[in-house]
Amino acid sequence: MSTVLKRTAAVRLPDGAQLHATVEGHDDAPVTVVLAHGWTLSQAAWDDVAERLVPRIIARELRLVRYDQRGHGRSSWGTDADELGELSIDHLGADLGEVLDQLVPDGPVVLGGHSMGGMTIMALAAGRPELFGERVRGVALVSTSAGDLNPEPRTRLEAVRQKLTPGALALALAGARVLERLRALVPPHHPRHRKIVRDLLYGADATDEMVVRGAEIMHASTVRAFAVFLPALGEHDKREELHALQDVAVEILVGDSDKLTPARHSRHLAGALPDAVLHVVDRTGHMLTQERPHLVAEAVHRLVAAATRDRAAA
Repeated sequence: MSTVLKRTAAVRLPDGAQLHATVEGHDDAPVTVVLAHGWTLSQAAWDDVAERLVPRIIARELRLVRYDQRGHGRSSWGTDADELGELSIDHLGADLGEVLDQLVPDGPVVLGGHSMGGMTIMALAAGRPELFGERVRGVALVSTSAGDLNPEPRTRLEAVRQKLTPGALALALAGARVLERLRALVPPHHPRHRKIVRDLLYGADATDEMVVRGAEIMHASTVRAFAVFLPALGEHDKREELHALQDVAVEILVGDSDKLTPARHSRHLAGALPDAVLHVVDRTGHMLTQERPHLVAEAVHRLVAAATRDRAAA
């Protein structure tokens, strides 16, 4: 049985942060796929999708790069995160640019972003549009939004989120150690923990195994990651800065039961990118990479095929 060539890599950022990345496959693969994860998650959130890409990695048809966003997983924070509110989604977009510069210096690229990871791709497209078209040939936007994540509250959840002012967030950071001890009292396998996670993030068909695994990934994150990036999500707005994405193939996927980035956000993206393909998936919540990984992998396969055709025609 063939095995996947795998290595870890460090991406050093200008402000001193260091991103932990995993590279699978050979450098001579015709296309590199780079995946960015969401808020309070890690690259492990892409495990189920990555597993379905393995045959093509072994066949040297693609190379896969996953990384932990700054302040998540095994990646560090950097000096830009010294003060609350200093980090933005634009920082994450610049970080993704460094991942490309250091780990994928040449050749076609397909980007995939889940939730905050999709916003990261939009920030890169706004900040470095010259990368899109020639280098970045395809983009998968999964359970994400171009902005308007902080509208007038229509539900109890939205009202609670908006009450988390910067002052309250600063308090959360100061008491992070205490909150971490409290979290330990209700671990991911606890029924109450599972119920909260299921209700917020998953659709009707999600299995208990999926929910526990997702809860474990989030539980491994920190209160600091939650607090620091919450205002950044509210401030994210690239609705008028999606022009570079019009130059590449785009597939948009969202669950019909997504409570964090409801389908209206994906429909807005599809409206702004008229050549994009929109998939609204039945009985699926926010964790689409876990709930329907085969659909996400199929979208990536289509984007890789298109990028390969484009390269052959060039």
